[in-house]
Amino acid sequence: MALIKSVRGFTPQIGENCYLADNATIIGDVVMGKDCSVWFNAVLRGDVNSIRIGDRVNIQDGTVLHTLYEKSTVEIGNDVSIGHNVTLHGACVHDNALIGMGSTLLDHAVVGEGAIVAAGALVLANTVIEPHTLWGGVPAKFIKKVDPAQSKELNQKIANGYLMYASWFKEEETEK
Repeated sequence: MALIKSVRGFTPQIGENCYLADNATIIGDVVMGKDCSVWFNAVLRGDVNSIRIGDRVNIQDGTVLHTLYEKSTVEIGNDVSIGHNVTLHGACVHDNALIGMGSTLLDHAVVGEGAIVAAGALVLANTVIEPHTLWGGVPAKFIKKVDPAQSKELNQKIANGYLMYASWFKEEETEK
């Protein structure tokens, strides 16, 4: 069972039909929407400030979400996929965005709707990524515009895939 821990009077709030991997860790001021999944070794540390997560968000293996005390928060919209081993520190990610594996987003970075952050990218503090754009590199820079329909289709395909994967684990738990 996932570690869900209260701190400083805040207890995580988990929405309906969410899947939390056995060793996921969710701490403090975290509010998660419905149909989300938090995968193995992911850590959501709402101990020093708030983390707000929309619906149908998948937070993949090894990802860490954290904030700066009294200075930054994490805000994630709906239908967002956050790849394996991402560090998302005090950033805002809008609906239908895709955050690639191994990328790092620093405080007050904003990822626009339908945007894609490439695997391994470093998004510096205060960077604003426009909607429907692809950014990559270290530090991350604009690469190209992305067709909004293609971006939405890709991101929803991944989000829906993770809903399916989560259902496999829920079935196993029910059968025990």
